[in-house]
Amino acid sequence: MPWFIKMETLRVPAVEARPHLAAHRAWVMALRSQGIRLSSGYLVDGEGRPGGGGLLVLEAADYSAAEALIRQDPMLLGDCVEWRLHQWVGVVGDLGIG
Repeated sequence: MPWFIKMETLRVPAVEARPHLAAHRAWVMALRSQGIRLSSGYLVDGEGRPGGGGLLVLEAADYSAAEALIRQDPMLLGDCVEWRLHQWVGVVGDLGIG
């Protein structure tokens, strides 16, 4: 199955996003417990400080299925982030996801 990457940046102050972030983490764990292959995390700068955005990598049947799943993300539902979804086509590597 293909892999997809959701890239996001915060559109609200971090303190406002915090409750939605907790719900996001629970949502990710629930999906993983259902057998959906995904990983989520935040981006940091050169000093290791969070930079106001994140990535979510997931496996889905196609773009429509990935987008439908992403649209359930509490961070999106709470209007906390600007986001983009891309299908990833691996060419060279050994991460075990391509």
